[in-house]
Amino acid sequence: MNAPPHPIDGNTELIAHIGFPTHAFKAPLIYNPWFEQAGINARVVPFACRPEHFDALLPALFAQDNVRGALITMPHKVSVLRQLARVAPTAQIAGACNAVRRGDDGQLEGDMFDGAGFVRGVLRKGLVLTDARALVVGSGGVGSAIAASLAAAGVGELRLFDLNSAACEQLADRLRAHYPALLVQPGTRDPGGCALVVNATPLGMNEGDPLPMDVTRISPTALVGEVVMRTRMTAFLAAAAARGCRVQVGSDMLYEQIPAYLEFFGYPTTTAEHLRAVSLIPA
Repeated sequence: MNAPPHPIDGNTELIAHIGFPTHAFKAPLIYNPWFEQAGINARVVPFACRPEHFDALLPALFAQDNVRGALITMPHKVSVLRQLARVAPTAQIAGACNAVRRGDDGQLEGDMFDGAGFVRGVLRKGLVLTDARALVVGSGGVGSAIAASLAAAGVGELRLFDLNSAACEQLADRLRAHYPALLVQPGTRDPGGCALVVNATPLGMNEGDPLPMDVTRISPTALVGEVVMRTRMTAFLAAAAARGCRVQVGSDMLYEQIPAYLEFFGYPTTTAEHLRAVSLIPA
């Protein structure tokens, strides 16, 4: 028989999940069941904060001793940077942050884990990233985070593409500044010869969306990843799978990044499989 749920009491720690609107938030449905099972007296709580109130909210939250950290989502991932004393290199490259904690000196520090989640999933599928060639289509927040984490994982070449060519070039410049030995090639979405191919655009969310690249150029030995979560097997992933490619679905990034978040907040960690098993999100 399962133990009864632990009540919220005077020792409960909070992780604020801050964004607007909050109706689509999934994190409480994953973290909180796991906290219960692990016997950790903590809760993830949504905070529906409009942009005009965010600058006042964050310092007020962290003035409370039982606030362990904050998950930051849209529309605050960029604006939160100005409130942080320290920003990890992945967040600097991405130009966005989705996790904040209080440092040992009491000052706020942040990191970005979208890319870490994606890379953890790829590595656990057996792909060797050291010196590999990768293509990331999409240079927005999630694409930049994935590119930053791939650079940290030791890829040898990164091809980047975005319809906003300025965003693509700026991402390339930030990557070169942090990883001068990395070969960065902005402005191409040719997946030919790439061991890893990533769609980090919204293409695939809607029926009839065009494919983000020429799938016939993808090697059958490549691993192909997606960030769209609305549909498990997008048309892009289905086309890649038909070529014989291994694929990583969008929701893998969500589950794989939570162990990294737990480590960041100083909690015991777990696996993506365990989180899926206890999650209250319908399969």
